[in-house]
Amino acid sequence: LGRKEAAERALHYLDKVGLAAFADAYPHTLSGGMKQRVAIARALAMQPRVLLMDEPFAALDALTRRKMQEELLALWDEVRFTLLFVTHSIEEALVVGNRIGLLSPHPGRMRAEINSHHYGLHSLGGADFQASAQRIHRLLFDEAPSGITTDVTPHNLKRFA
Repeated sequence: LGRKEAAERALHYLDKVGLAAFADAYPHTLSGGMKQRVAIARALAMQPRVLLMDEPFAALDALTRRKMQEELLALWDEVRFTLLFVTHSIEEALVVGNRIGLLSPHPGRMRAEINSHHYGLHSLGGADFQASAQRIHRLLFDEAPSGITTDVTPHNLKRFA
């Protein structure tokens, strides 16, 4: 990758995350949310087929986190890459994830797999969304057999060992 092409690609993805105007800014002048967007732009500039994001919004305030979730979903919709997103937030998992893997603690094993492709930021606060969040909470914190695969909606709750 040549220097000119690298610069063009970097500017393209900075624009995608809304930071083209800050391309020449020093890192210490950027907010936490801006730094997260730069990190996303840097990763996407490499045009990966798979992108791992480990708790990328954990340190952000609620408003910045929501904005970053919106931007991430818009980027994913446009670029279409596989995203492996690690979070401890049930709500964030429902919004960002299409398939959610719930892991058990020590040793980490798949406790359940949930399909949640029908939720988005518009779903927050809705009755179905809240019921799904409660269902995930029960799967995580109540004793349940391992090897559960489930659709998050009540009528599609399937268990098997």
